[in-house]
Amino acid sequence: MPQIRQLSEQVANQIAAGEVVDRPAAVVKELVENSLDASASRIVIEVEGSGVSLIRVSDNGCGMDQEDARLCLDRHATSKLRTVDELMDLHTLGFRGEAIPSIASVSWLIVLTRAQGQELGTRVEVRHGVLQDLREAGCPAGTVMEVRQLFANVPARKKFLKSQRTELVHMEETVKSLALLHPECAFLLRVEGRESLNCPAGESGEARLRRICRYQDALITLAGGTDEVYIEGALLLPEKTPATAAKLRLFVNGRAVQDNLLRFAVRDALQGYLMRGFQPAGLIQVHVPPGDVDVNVHPAKREVRFRKAEVVRRQVAASVVEALRVHEEQMRAGLFQTPASSADAAVLEIRESADPSSAPSASLPRSASRAESAPLPPASGPASAFRASVPPPVLSSRTNRDRVSAPFSSVPTQAPRSGDSSMFRASVPPPPAAAQGADENRQFAPLENPSAQALNTGSEYAGLRLIGQFFSLYLLCERAGQLVVIDQHAAHERILYGRLVQQYLAGQAESQVLLFPESVDLEPELHEFLEARQDEVAAFGLLVQPFGGTTWLIQQVPALTSALPAETVLRDLLSCLRLFPTKAGQEVQDGAGRIPQAVAQILSSLACKAAIKAGRRMEAQEMLDLLAQMEASAVFSHCPHGRPVIKTFTAAEVEQWFHRRE
Repeated sequence: MPQIRQLSEQVANQIAAGEVVDRPAAVVKELVENSLDASASRIVIEVEGSGVSLIRVSDNGCGMDQEDARLCLDRHATSKLRTVDELMDLHTLGFRGEAIPSIASVSWLIVLTRAQGQELGTRVEVRHGVLQDLREAGCPAGTVMEVRQLFANVPARKKFLKSQRTELVHMEETVKSLALLHPECAFLLRVEGRESLNCPAGESGEARLRRICRYQDALITLAGGTDEVYIEGALLLPEKTPATAAKLRLFVNGRAVQDNLLRFAVRDALQGYLMRGFQPAGLIQVHVPPGDVDVNVHPAKREVRFRKAEVVRRQVAASVVEALRVHEEQMRAGLFQTPASSADAAVLEIRESADPSSAPSASLPRSASRAESAPLPPASGPASAFRASVPPPVLSSRTNRDRVSAPFSSVPTQAPRSGDSSMFRASVPPPPAAAQGADENRQFAPLENPSAQALNTGSEYAGLRLIGQFFSLYLLCERAGQLVVIDQHAAHERILYGRLVQQYLAGQAESQVLLFPESVDLEPELHEFLEARQDEVAAFGLLVQPFGGTTWLIQQVPALTSALPAETVLRDLLSCLRLFPTKAGQEVQDGAGRIPQAVAQILSSLACKAAIKAGRRMEAQEMLDLLAQMEASAVFSHCPHGRPVIKTFTAAEVEQWFHRRE
């Protein structure tokens, strides 16, 4: 007797259901995707009993005639695929013809449908894979899929479901993901008769994103790419991203996916903007030619495989970096704007006519001129519109854009600049040495004095009126009805880090030669490590020579850390090199270019050590100079560890604290 038997159709459907329908949220996903493929403009989802008792999806799409209503219950029966070649040119969310028969095999399914233009519709009833009824029925145009008693005939699957609350959260998230990319379609979700989500049709992409994700703050918009890869979407400001509620939604050609390559690309591009423990939040959609992505990897179509994975990863990272650059310029233009006046014009003329050679030498190197790219005007609202009149580049003659809307399309932004630098030139001497050394706890690289304007406008700089210093840590400024609070340590740390990165990328780490070389006795373990990594240490501007035994002679130190004890700099650098080997690990996209993640960690540690410390009282001129260096820095809004540098409070917020507003 043969041991191999042909499985019955019912058993085969139940096996397929285990792959496609693993929980109620999967049923919602498959049915709503069918409604979207049917060109529905309104979809209503009703759920009871965590989806096990009832899931009903109603739409006003094209509907089905009686023959199609019967055929949709057969495995691999579909209207969306004809030949194997079309697998690499998909333009619909569904294509395998497995979802409906799989759902019908593990539930009580009722289909009520009427094709557009027909007088009568069709009612089909299936119980656990067995057809019970097929007849004509009166109903509106469109389709209603009603799923009851889910997993009633497979109690093992039902036993592994999570709590009712957990299953409802998964279903809500599924509906939200599908609604985000289809603002042209109205979505209504009812849970136990209560309205949980209501999105009207015709919303903009930004309005739909804010409604669903409840974002109130400004968004960083993305739009740009090439004919091979086009990226669009929006990210929540890093400092507004909650550590426990962050959600980054990823889409590829209009399909919600779970892809670590895309997630890591976004996270790496946000290096220096996200604090430890925080995750990106927002929406990223990747458009590629259908032939360059395989969506038939996972039965539930949650995973994809890119033909040019590295190209996609780099383009996603570059798009995020460019969006951050634009956001940084908008912040710069909104924060550092000197009101136009004759006095300011005179100061500007003095500054531009100053002879650079007459400026005093400073321990912090100047960057090259930033004048070639004028700052963007400040944003007129909390976030720019996602949609623009200029369409994104066409990816192929026929792509998923033909059917799936692109709510975040916008004009591609300019390519990132390779460098950034100060436009200020000092024509006056720095503060007296006595003032610089007034605080015995001062241990930081001296601030350069790049602005003649600061000295000519008293306690103002570029429209910021300096109020003073708070807790010996925060600079308080007033500007156009706003209170501006600046973290002095985080601001200076970011300035130093940016310069260290530029020096590293240029291969020219600036060093300070010690007048009297300093000897250091190292532990045997550190001594052996330094012997093996002496060249790497020198790459960071620290020149050491063996002096016999375990003693080393420090001859040069990084210029930006010259105010720190040489031994401290050496030991910190060795510690970082042991924790973050520069020859291993991945690279991250910094604003100035790609650098090894380990190098970014080391440079941020050096910058942190050399920056102004908390508790350090600053002179007024030093505060003004710090503001000037912030404006000249390519990035100034966040420290290298992701902490925000600036916080603004509007006059309305302050008045509300004291109940002065009704």
